[in-house]
Amino acid sequence: MSFLSDLEQWPVDNVSAGLVGVSNETFGDIDRVYELASVTKLLSAYGFLVALEEGVFELDTPMGPATVEHLLAHASGVGFATRESERAPEDRRIYSSSGFEILADGVEKLAGIPFPDYLREAVFEPLGMDATEFHEWAGHGARSTVRDLQKFAAELLEPRLISATTLHDACSVHYPDLAGIVPGYGRQVPCPWGLGFEIKGKKSPHWTGPSMPEDLVGHFGQAGTFLWAHPVTGQACVVLTNRLFGDWAKPLWSEFNEKLWLTLN
Repeated sequence: MSFLSDLEQWPVDNVSAGLVGVSNETFGDIDRVYELASVTKLLSAYGFLVALEEGVFELDTPMGPATVEHLLAHASGVGFATRESERAPEDRRIYSSSGFEILADGVEKLAGIPFPDYLREAVFEPLGMDATEFHEWAGHGARSTVRDLQKFAAELLEPRLISATTLHDACSVHYPDLAGIVPGYGRQVPCPWGLGFEIKGKKSPHWTGPSMPEDLVGHFGQAGTFLWAHPVTGQACVVLTNRLFGDWAKPLWSEFNEKLWLTLN
């Protein structure tokens, strides 16, 4: 049985995909390098979690207008593309790429190493993610392959670089009552998020399938990419395309993920 054959019908020039867990099936050229856009945040967040365990900073360390925890959980009040505060911390879930840039600068200042180098040494090299390229933007500046992201997804299912306790906390909801907007999918009340990881919760509409569990974590990117993982069942999926996210993706991603989940389970 092929779990990924529906990808053949997607309206994209290139698509590559891979599963981890019940099946390790792949689709397309898993060594093709794609822009990740905001899926980058998962990689950067993992670097920030390593920094937490190494004592570079703590969750309550002040950074910019808020704390490390606020910034990781998009609860800092910092705007999407500006480092200026639009609201007080813990007032609204404002999805913020700028918050990740503040965190990256914090790592550079406190650890004394540029964040791209830190991330490479802390995450990419230990996991053997040799094809992954990270540039200056912690929120959206990475390129990678399905092969590399399968290795990262496997780390999310069975962590080796950080403790299971730290990863569990990162995949748990922080500031659970906050409402917010998921780009492309509108206002969600509440809008659950962990430490860098989007948490599905009861969000609707959403890029995952309606039957998929509320504790599913992951992220999608405007480059037409997504990665989800469910540590409880030990399953993960990564799909990379070269067509920008838009109306084509919203029903298709949800339908694909729903069918995939039901077939896997």
